[in-house]
Amino acid sequence: MPHRTHILDVETSGPGMIELTRRIGGWVERSGVQTGLLTVFCRHTSASLAINENAAHAVQRDILAWLDRVAPQGDSYDHHDEGPDDMPAHLKALLTGVSLPVPVAEGRMMLGTWQGIFLIEHRAKPHQRQIALHISGE
Repeated sequence: MPHRTHILDVETSGPGMIELTRRIGGWVERSGVQTGLLTVFCRHTSASLAINENAAHAVQRDILAWLDRVAPQGDSYDHHDEGPDDMPAHLKALLTGVSLPVPVAEGRMMLGTWQGIFLIEHRAKPHQRQIALHISGE
């Protein structure tokens, strides 16, 4: 069973959701794997991944607003080494997760009609993020 890996470099401009579905889907198609399992992994502790609706941008705004309410900036955290958004970013990444399994069939991700894969940047400043892709199958 072949295994393929790849690193996606993603530049962020601050808090937001960056859709990676087409970039990841293109790599899956080029991998040659027809049936298998894709793992998408964020190599950071203050950014995360999600599969969610990719049609209505209001969904993304609502998700980000909800995360801000659940893990607000403030001085109630012990950890603030890199600024007031540091610990809230770690909490948001913990809540949303850094790894996604996606089944692959006929050389394509088996996402639903309105599903997209997103990198969620939780930090206020721009960052260079790396997303590790691993696919195994036949």
